[in-house]
Amino acid sequence: MNAVAYMERTRRYYAAQGFDEPYQWAHFDEVPLATPRKPLAQSRLALITTASLAPRVETDKRSLVSGFVDDPPTRLYAEDLFWDRKATHLDDLNSYFPIDHLKALADSGRIGALARRFHCLPTEYSQRRTLTVDAPELLRRCREDGADLAMLVPL
Repeated sequence: MNAVAYMERTRRYYAAQGFDEPYQWAHFDEVPLATPRKPLAQSRLALITTASLAPRVETDKRSLVSGFVDDPPTRLYAEDLFWDRKATHLDDLNSYFPIDHLKALADSGRIGALARRFHCLPTEYSQRRTLTVDAPELLRRCREDGADLAMLVPL
């Protein structure tokens, strides 16, 4: 099996769409990561996925949506995005939204607790929107729930 030249393929795709500027990959001079302040067994964890709670045709936009951990979804959506449908599928929810595994870790004491809400932040192709709108709102919600750590599970 040959590796997919994803970055080059993306550059060609954007060029073929007629964009004046070549695709710019997200990059940051400073990475907003920090050493955890507490041991994992004493920390509250927020679960964040890039999947959607509803099909995009119903919402017609990608936006941050939160739900309660005590009432998790039975399905998430990402059919509007491009991914290798021959190599994978969305049938195993816990493979990209491991809420059952995290609940078990909390029950066993490996992590302190889960935050009361999970968050779905579907892929947004605008760095500006991500930096100025979505990320600050996601941070606000995680802090509101007392999260010490966040686990981002990209789809």
